[in-house]
Amino acid sequence: MNNSRQREIYRVTIVGSVVNMLLLIFKFVAGIVGNSAAMVADAVHSLSDFVTDIVVILFVRLSGRPADEDHGYGHGKFETLATLFVSLVLFGVAVMLFVGGVKDIVAVARGEQLAEPTMVALIAAVISIIAKELLYHYTVKCGEKLNSQVVVANAWHHRSDAFSSIGVLAGVGGAMFLGGSWAVLDPIAATIVSLFIVKVAYSLLMPSLEELLERSLPKDVEQRIEQIILSVDGVSSPHHLRTRRIGSAYAIEVHIRMDGNLTLTQAHAVTTAVERLLKQEFGDSTHVGIHTEPVK
Repeated sequence: MNNSRQREIYRVTIVGSVVNMLLLIFKFVAGIVGNSAAMVADAVHSLSDFVTDIVVILFVRLSGRPADEDHGYGHGKFETLATLFVSLVLFGVAVMLFVGGVKDIVAVARGEQLAEPTMVALIAAVISIIAKELLYHYTVKCGEKLNSQVVVANAWHHRSDAFSSIGVLAGVGGAMFLGGSWAVLDPIAATIVSLFIVKVAYSLLMPSLEELLERSLPKDVEQRIEQIILSVDGVSSPHHLRTRRIGSAYAIEVHIRMDGNLTLTQAHAVTTAVERLLKQEFGDSTHVGIHTEPVK
């Protein structure tokens, strides 16, 4: 990972961590003062955001290390591991919100009376929605620009917090304006939001697992690789193509055929041309391994 990319990831993540720290303090206070269980749960969600921001910073630093004797392909998969961690934290937050919401719903069904939320909780929900949605758009734009899975994953963590606050807004608002008998809307909102968070966590988890399990690049990418290889004069029959992701970089291994009468210097020049074109297309950090064979 080049230094400028690493600095950009640090910058966007630090911005998120500052916002998350301020929000989690604000929401904890608002949830306690405003008698909203959903807001307290939402504050815990913001706490998980803050923790994952720190994890992203630490893992990205590790992923930026150059290749060494023990890691010949570099340390890019530390970034993938961070993405996996973020998705698992999301799952944990969703389970916590779901369990807490169900407990309160069951309590109401047994005849218990929940405390009616106040305007403080409502205002906190509105502020949280606006702040986290703006943070999501800023972070996901940076993640896509930097081709960083972990930054995009963290952006979705921000948006899941916005979703959670939307649920809190609906629950708190309903409980406030419909009367104390509707206070159950607060935990119902927390429970529904938890299901949306599970969906987001799953969509982040699977690509990370696939990369760690060495899944090949998508078919359209492999087809593009073959097109680039065949565009070089004197190269034919690309085969035994093997591809995978290493963090934000691609790894490509392939066999190609050339005229068997070429000198070693000429064959080297051709393979160098292929490697240069692949790196132009997929980035300088692309790992390229080419095995040459004579045309039969």
